[in-house]
Amino acid sequence: MPVSEIPDELTLKLNRDREGKRDVVTRRLMVGAIVVVLGLGLFNLFGQHPSTTVAEADAATLEVYAPERVRGGLFYEARFRIDARREVKEATLVLDPGWAEGITINTVEPGPIGEASRDGRLAFELGRIPAGRKHVFFLQLQVNPTNVGHRSQDVRLYDGEKLLAKIDRTITVFP
Repeated sequence: MPVSEIPDELTLKLNRDREGKRDVVTRRLMVGAIVVVLGLGLFNLFGQHPSTTVAEADAATLEVYAPERVRGGLFYEARFRIDARREVKEATLVLDPGWAEGITINTVEPGPIGEASRDGRLAFELGRIPAGRKHVFFLQLQVNPTNVGHRSQDVRLYDGEKLLAKIDRTITVFP
C-alpha cells in the first residue's frame, strides 16, 4: 500500500528528528515554572485570605477584616467593627478611594444613615454608637478584571469631624 507524501509544511529534520526545536530540559523547565506559580496560588500567595488590622483609641477600637491581596474577578467581603468605649455620637467611617477604584461595591450592610464624599473619600455615616456597644459594617466587593496594581485602602473613624482612629492598609490586585 503506498504511503502519502509528506505535507509541504512538514520536514523530517524539524518535525520527526526535532532538530532546531526546544530540548527536553527547556520544556521541563517551562512546565515546572507553571507548576510553581500554581503551587504558590494554592498557598494563598495571590490573595483572598483576609487579615485583621486594628486601631485602638480612647473612644473606640476600629477593626478591619479584609484581604490585602486579591485577583481580578474575585468576590470578597470586608468587615468593619467599631467597639465604642465611650459614646460615639456621630460615627462616620471614611474609606480611601482605593476601596472603589477598579472595585465594584455590590452591597453595603447594614445600610448607613447617609453616604457622602469627603475630599474624594467614601464617607458612611453610621449614627450613634452607645458606650460599651459595637457596630459591625460589611461591604461586599468584586475586583474588576482590568484592575492590577496597588491601591491605598486606609480607613478612618470619625465622631462628627473629630478623628478617632485610623488604619493604614494597602491592597494588591493580581491579574
